[in-house]
Amino acid sequence: MTSPKSQPLTAPVEDYLKVIFELEGGAGAASTNEIAAELGIAPASVSGMVRRLAEQGLIAHQPYRGVRLTSAGRRAALRTIRRHRVIEAYLTTALRYPWDRVHEEAERLEHAASDELIDRMAEAIGEPATDPHGAPIPARDGTLSERELSVLDDVEVGARVSIQRVGDRDAGQLRYLAEIGIIPGRRVEVLAREPFGGPISLRVGKAVRSIGPALAKQILVAAV
Repeated sequence: MTSPKSQPLTAPVEDYLKVIFELEGGAGAASTNEIAAELGIAPASVSGMVRRLAEQGLIAHQPYRGVRLTSAGRRAALRTIRRHRVIEAYLTTALRYPWDRVHEEAERLEHAASDELIDRMAEAIGEPATDPHGAPIPARDGTLSERELSVLDDVEVGARVSIQRVGDRDAGQLRYLAEIGIIPGRRVEVLAREPFGGPISLRVGKAVRSIGPALAKQILVAAV
């Protein structure tokens, strides 16, 4: 078996490991179809890469049970995630990029930046704990501290919560959330919930806003 440290990982390998890490967080394992959907490629292509990643010792694959990262694969995934999230934080903090534009920039830059550059970028902006969208940034030693959060769609009427994290892939959605004041750190109160999948009413500051349940599922919150 080839050691995963014998040569630098390619950008596609890093993308696969990052996606598997994210899928593992929700289901404990990642299926071929889930990986294909996340990467926007055919399942047959995923099957070939999965075999190669297993041969490199980066994942463990059990037919019909999905794949899981090995300890080496997890370290590599967290290294890429750290680069991505530090770049996002640096772009918003040091270069004043809007939060709806940094994800795509970080996707392009995360494979090229060295660990030394990333560490210097993090130091320059005060070693942030999270990226602009509230996602925790892995530490330099490869550890990741994640709080247990709730999905806004599950919060009961009358509860007050603090926005902690929002989905970062849809630029239009991020612009909309910023416009209505739903950003990490903001406190909101759930005022009402219409039946049969209807909108959720929130008090955001002095304003009352309504969002759909699909959007509420992409917003993570903590009780206050």
